Amino acid sequence: MSPDALVNLAAPISSANGPGLFLRLIVLGSILGVGLLAWILLRAGRNN
Repeated sequence: MSPDALVNLAAPISSANGPGLFLRLIVLGSILGVGLLAWILLRAGRNN
């Protein structure tokens, strides 16, 4: 997908110029996903 297409998809989400809010949501979601994955892996690695 081209960057222009992504900006057009993000237009309803962000009222400002550019994909600012859209990118913030992607970054926040990926940080939460990495945190959840790390938590699951740490829980699975415990020796109970």
